[in-house]
Amino acid sequence: MSGFDLHGRVALVTGAGRGIGRALAVGLAQAGADVVVLDREPDESLEDVASSVRACGRRAWAWPQDLTRLDELADTVDRIRASTGRLDILVNNAGVAYIERFSSITQRTWRHTMTVNLDAPFLLSQRFATHLMADGVAGRIINITSKNAFVAEAGLAHYDAAKAALAMLTRTLAVELGEYGITVNSVAPGMVDTGIAAHFHADREAFQNYYRRHIPLQNRYASPEECVGPVLLLASDAGSYITGQHIIVDGGVLAQQVPRTQFLPPYEPGSGPGAGRSAGPGAGPGAGPSTESTTGKEDRS
Repeated sequence: MSGFDLHGRVALVTGAGRGIGRALAVGLAQAGADVVVLDREPDESLEDVASSVRACGRRAWAWPQDLTRLDELADTVDRIRASTGRLDILVNNAGVAYIERFSSITQRTWRHTMTVNLDAPFLLSQRFATHLMADGVAGRIINITSKNAFVAEAGLAHYDAAKAALAMLTRTLAVELGEYGITVNSVAPGMVDTGIAAHFHADREAFQNYYRRHIPLQNRYASPEECVGPVLLLASDAGSYITGQHIIVDGGVLAQQVPRTQFLPPYEPGSGPGAGRSAGPGAGPGAGPSTESTTGKEDRS
């Protein structure tokens, strides 16, 4: 498993104070990376994540930075580079979302959503890549997008648009930075147990129960830790030839066209064609006449 070893590398994770960002920061440290944990406020949560990184035997820097202050971001990356001595991995994880009808979106919420979810990742990546190229480092840029980059969801026009744009930015940067050995990819989570959606729905419990029934993988949300594996792959030598790609971590939501399972007969292990039949002469594919049953067949002509 040496291909996943990140010893000697420095990672910068935005939005690292909680949720997915916290899990990614700790996961990168467990793989051997030193980690800069960046979040909006210099609060206890940020220091707590830094302490968790240090508990893994790694160096940690707690770095407060408001990502809406776009004119400060290039200087922030410069100062981080000066403090850490090198940069290798950027994880653009910080995000914000509002639930609003299309007709109710204001310039304030539209601009805030675009600023945090798209503008800041672009500017951080731009400066980060400049350092990678100057230092001759074949680094990694990983954008945390969303399943909403690939499928629309009502009430999230600004969030959907920002994440879709970030997904395309990922591929464009992969093309431009490939000659320097820098890979750029995205990880797109589905529903994850974090606090980002706490204020979304008046009847949040009813919505969550409804949504869970439409997640093929055990009808459950992901934990933040279940987003760590794909990021480690993309951050390490194990993923050195993967670039311009999106890894979707949604429990199969986008794989399903319609939630038909609930309308099918229950699955009974050991049942079905050939169950209990002993193998013998004439058994197996091609044995006997073929008869097509129309039972349960759906006409899609």
